[in-house]
Amino acid sequence: MELYKELVNKLMYLIALLTILIIVVLFGVINHDKIWSTQLEDPILEWNPYDIVLNNSDVPEDVKEGFLLLDSSAIYMGPLNKDPKLRFSGNKLSCTNCHLNGGTKSGAAPWFGMIDKFPQFSGRSNKVGTLVERINGCMERSMNGIAFPENASQMKKMIAYMEWLDYGAPKLNSKKVNGYPGIVIPFKAVDKKRGEEIYVRECVVCHGTKGEGILYQESKRGYQYPPLWGNDTYNDGAGMNRVLTAAAFIKNNMPYLQASWENPKLSDEEAFHVAGYINSFPRPSKRNKEMDYPDKKLKPISTPYGPWADNFSSEQHKYGPYPPLIKYYKKTFGIKKSK
Repeated sequence: MELYKELVNKLMYLIALLTILIIVVLFGVINHDKIWSTQLEDPILEWNPYDIVLNNSDVPEDVKEGFLLLDSSAIYMGPLNKDPKLRFSGNKLSCTNCHLNGGTKSGAAPWFGMIDKFPQFSGRSNKVGTLVERINGCMERSMNGIAFPENASQMKKMIAYMEWLDYGAPKLNSKKVNGYPGIVIPFKAVDKKRGEEIYVRECVVCHGTKGEGILYQESKRGYQYPPLWGNDTYNDGAGMNRVLTAAAFIKNNMPYLQASWENPKLSDEEAFHVAGYINSFPRPSKRNKEMDYPDKKLKPISTPYGPWADNFSSEQHKYGPYPPLIKYYKKTFGIKKSK
């Protein structure tokens, strides 16, 4: 009898041990991505598109072509394309001039998660829009060009690349900081003189004394460092033409290869003043800007063109100070503004 009880106890022990083992295995399977993602905390420090995308045999061809459209936009869909029918971009910028490191750099509006974010409400159009519409908005503003047709092969390839970043790419960056993290908005207007001093000190080496940028030695490739004003850059309807948006981008990413959202070089106030200086110069004009934001309450306060849902001057909308506008929209409409 005692021997029987001992055998039963051992059997129960083995069953309990097996049950625990099965639970551990199931947990590992279910949470595989989460477990491994914690071991991949460190982002790739140097973006190498040749190893990661172009010369990678595991990457589908449409993804590679989508990357080239986004990274060498002037050649594949802009003024440097020999076929006029394939010219949709109106300047020689590339999409990756703002979406840095192939759209993988945190704090530089990375394309991670773009597929899952849309459809998404847009205040600019006052409706729920698609990712296609969002990309076309950039084409018409940042790229100073025209929209792609709904079913354009180029659009499908660009979206294929963005999708690959989520589901096919290596774990490039586990710290996914979307958009451009905002700055602490100063209680003052832009000081263009101070902005110029910062520009000369930090920006002129790449973007030129007249904001003209620097072309690749093989000029047919377009810009190595983009122009910031003049005829060959983003137009006045682009988000980057808003001081607070430009300041956020600059604070988190510039000077290039020296700053990141984790370790910025410029202060919030320095980024604010230099953004105002850059956007004080002429640039291409977008037609029908007044049609933006049908609900004017949703218009960002630093949008430099009217009409607005307030009586503040165009000068103040362009250069600040912004705290009085923020206070007005909060008190009048219950809307908290941050850009």
